[in-house]
Amino acid sequence: MVNRMQFYIDGAWVDPAVKKSTAVVNPATEEAMYEVALGSKADVDKAVAAAKRAFVTFSQTSREERVALLTKIIEIYKGRLKEIGAAVSDEMGAPLPMAEKLQAGAGLGHLMTTLDVLKNYHFEEPVGTAMVLREPIGVVGMITPWNWPLNQIACKVAPALAAGCTMILKPSEFTPTSALIFAEILHEAGVPKGVFNLVNGLGPEVGAAMSEHPDIDMISFTGSTRAGIDVAKRAAPTVKRVSQELGGKSPNVILEGADLQKAVTGGVMHMFNNSGQSCNAPSRMIVPLSKMKEVAAIAKAVADKTKAGDPRAEGTTIGPVVNRGQWDKIQALIKKGIDEGATLVAGGPGLPEGVNKGFYVRPTIFADVTSDMTIAREEIFGPVLTIIGAKDEADAVKIANDTPYGLAGYVSGATVEDAKRVARQIRAGNVNLQGVPNDRTAPFGGYKQSGNGREWGKYGLEDFLEVKAVAGFNAA
Repeated sequence: MVNRMQFYIDGAWVDPAVKKSTAVVNPATEEAMYEVALGSKADVDKAVAAAKRAFVTFSQTSREERVALLTKIIEIYKGRLKEIGAAVSDEMGAPLPMAEKLQAGAGLGHLMTTLDVLKNYHFEEPVGTAMVLREPIGVVGMITPWNWPLNQIACKVAPALAAGCTMILKPSEFTPTSALIFAEILHEAGVPKGVFNLVNGLGPEVGAAMSEHPDIDMISFTGSTRAGIDVAKRAAPTVKRVSQELGGKSPNVILEGADLQKAVTGGVMHMFNNSGQSCNAPSRMIVPLSKMKEVAAIAKAVADKTKAGDPRAEGTTIGPVVNRGQWDKIQALIKKGIDEGATLVAGGPGLPEGVNKGFYVRPTIFADVTSDMTIAREEIFGPVLTIIGAKDEADAVKIANDTPYGLAGYVSGATVEDAKRVARQIRAGNVNLQGVPNDRTAPFGGYKQSGNGREWGKYGLEDFLEVKAVAGFNAA
C-alpha cells in the first residue's frame, strides 16, 4: 500500500518538513479519493543534498552495474503493471485497459529501450589526439505531468540512471500514486540511497525551488509552454541545462490522392486517444479544400462511435479529462469555436448524453476552420479536432507551419514518397508518415515553443551526459 503522505528521500520514506496536503480527485466521479502530501523548499533541499552526496559514488559505477540495476527494475516493474494501470485510470481517467496496456506499458517500454541503448553505447570516442568522454551531467531535477505519467517518468529516470546521474522527481499532484509505486519499484530493485528521490508538491513551490536550486545541474521538464518558460527563467541565474518537452498544436496533413477513409479515421481516433490529452495529438487536420464535406462526414462517423464514459465500464472509448479546470477551459474553447464561425460537425458543449457527473467532454469536431480562429491556434488538450482546408500542397505546408509550436506532424499521401516530400518541409521534431506510430528508439522532442532537447533511446541518454575532451589522451 503506497504511503501518499511521505516522500522518498535518501533511500527512505520520510515525513514532509511541513505538514500540508491536497485532495486527489477521481475525474470520473468528481469525488476526493485521498490526500497527498505537498512538499516545500526544505524538502527539496534535503533531496538535493542526498542526490549530491550519492552522485560522488554513483557517477563512478560501471556500465555493467547500471545494466544490472535497470534489468532488476524492469523485472519488478512487470509485476506491478496492473497496479500502475489502475492508479493511472483512477487518477487521470484513462479507460482501464488503455491505462494498463499503453500508460503503464509506455513506462516499461522506455526502461527496456534504455537498457538496450546502455549495453552498446560508446561513452568514449577518440578524436585526433584527444579522447572525447561522455560523463553524467550531475544532479537532475525532473518535473513530470499527469497526462502520460509513467511515460514521462520512465523516459527521464531510465536514461538518467543509465548515464550515472542522481535525481529528484516531482510528479504531478494529480497523478501521484503511480509515481509512488515507481519509487517503491526502484527501492526494491536496490537503487543506491540518494540516487533517486521523490518529492510531491505544486509547481510554484517544489518546481520553482528545483528550478532555482544551485546544486541541481539540469532540469528535465515536461508540461505546458507557459510553465516551461517560468522554469527556464528561474534556472537561468545558475546556468543549468534545461531540457523541455512542451505544448503542441500538431498538423495532420492529408494530401490529394491519400486514402481518405483510412487517413481521416486514423487521424480522428488518434486525436481522441487519451481524451485528447497528448502534447503530440494531431489536433489540426489539414485536407484538400474540395474534400472538406467528405472528410467531415468520415470524421463525424468516428466521433459518433467514440464513447466517453466510465473508465472501468465495458465499451468505453475515452474517459473524462483530468480535472475541473481542464474541463472548463475545453468548454470555453468549444464555445469560442462556435462563436468564431467554425462548423460544428460532432459533439459540442456540455456533458455527453446520459452523463450527469464527471469531467467528461463530448468528442467534438469542427470543420471549415481557418488558421486565425482560436481553436486552430490554442492547444485545447481535450477531444476536440479542427479540420482546415488547404488550396494545394504548398498551402497545406504553409498552414502546417503557421503555429508557434513544433512538436509533431502527421502526413498521409497517395504514396510514401508524397508523404516524405511534405515531411521534410514540416517544422517539427517528430513527423509520422502514412499512420506509422512513433519508434521508441528514435528521438522525441520539439522545435520552436514545443521545447528543446530530445528524449527516448540514445538521444534521451545523451541529454543527461556532458561532453569532455581530453587532449593528449591518444598521443604517442
